[in-house]
Amino acid sequence: MPDLILLTGATGYVGGRLRRMLEERGQALRCLTRRAEALTSRVAATTEVVAADVLEFETLAPALEGVDTAFYLIHSMGSDQDFEERDRVAARNFAAAASAAGVRRIIYLGGLAHGDDLSPHLRSRQEVGVLLGESGVPVIELRASVVLGSGSLSFEMIRALVERLPIMITPRWVDVEAQPIAVEDLLAYLIAALDLPLEGGRILEIGGADRVSYGDLMREYARQRGLRRVMIRVPVLTPRLSSLWLGLVTPLYARVGRKLIESIKHPSVVRDSAALDLFPLRPRGMPEAIAAALINEDNEIAESRGYDAFSSAGEAESWAGVSFRNRLVDSRARTLEVGPDEAFAPIRRIGGTTGWYAYDWLWRVRGFLDLLVGGVGVRRGRPDPEQLHVGDALDFWRVEAYEPGRLLRLRAEMKLPGRAWLEFEVLPENGGATIRQTALFDPVGLFGLAYWYLIYPLHCLVFSGMLKRIARAAVR
Repeated sequence: MPDLILLTGATGYVGGRLRRMLEERGQALRCLTRRAEALTSRVAATTEVVAADVLEFETLAPALEGVDTAFYLIHSMGSDQDFEERDRVAARNFAAAASAAGVRRIIYLGGLAHGDDLSPHLRSRQEVGVLLGESGVPVIELRASVVLGSGSLSFEMIRALVERLPIMITPRWVDVEAQPIAVEDLLAYLIAALDLPLEGGRILEIGGADRVSYGDLMREYARQRGLRRVMIRVPVLTPRLSSLWLGLVTPLYARVGRKLIESIKHPSVVRDSAALDLFPLRPRGMPEAIAAALINEDNEIAESRGYDAFSSAGEAESWAGVSFRNRLVDSRARTLEVGPDEAFAPIRRIGGTTGWYAYDWLWRVRGFLDLLVGGVGVRRGRPDPEQLHVGDALDFWRVEAYEPGRLLRLRAEMKLPGRAWLEFEVLPENGGATIRQTALFDPVGLFGLAYWYLIYPLHCLVFSGMLKRIARAAVR
């Protein structure tokens, strides 16, 4: 397979799984990402990682040089800015750069829906497909219905609702019809599109074997898990209220939840069955898709998760031109009579189901407040209960630096009047080890300073308790 493939969205839910499949095929592969350091340690030795940004046209030429086929798996649903305009700019930049580089084909994953009065998210997804094709590069656009797989946003929403709520208040959108597709079948379609003999572009609708409602999905999940659940219909529940409700009980947060609910109200069923004629694939039904997704749930680790993507917290905030006040630091240390590896063990497990060692209820309150203002909250958890990698989402933090046994630095993705980090460093000390825990905050303006000093008593309580209990866990 000599042809070079470019993969965008390799840190996302579908892109992360597709990357591994292409690597297993021995495909010549290049991944485009804004943060190369978060991907380099995860890819195969033969995979090239290039730092580029689809919103900056001048960065794209090196990434597309020599590329035969490009997968476009990018969207800005997590952005708190005008995501439609951002998606528009990104698609135009990528299409123009692909045309200039002589790319033979673009494979794009879009959203399945029909009609003119679509939600902003679905409208944007379909507009991107049009814009990609305007440069003249043939585009195969696969419009998919709901994706079912461990870690997918839709499946995690269903799983969390059914697992946590014996009685569910259900708005009208639970009766909307969809044609959910297993992530394994979606990936098979993307791989098969590489060899599809087409002269020009094509829009292909793909879905699973069954047409069902979200209510049907929840009932089938409950059946397979052996759970008894009662669903009570209410006549109306606005997208904003629904999104806040979802944010309280699922890994979704308000901003993404609102856009998802606005899109769920549109039926997503296949009207054009051409994909079944063009591809030798027969997607599985909804019960089989849920069963396959549940296999990974018992392991606590999904192969990839929708809210691990960098876009899940919105676009990276730009601080260019911002005048920060003096950096504020809360640093504490404790020396233990254990080795560095033992001292670091509870640190690498922090967050997720392990929690934050002290005053977890305060962390949850902070997450709820973050949710109310459109932040990520604390429901994202962590992808693996034992291991971490640079770029992992960890509750409302992101792993910025990680050196096993020595260093963990987390960058805050919660809403703040400034920028913040939480760092843990372990150093050898006279046959033992010293844990240094440091919180850093760069405040913006007087509001940033006021924020720090108003919550400083809570910081003292939480951070001192956290270090004390980390130390206690290390010596057990």
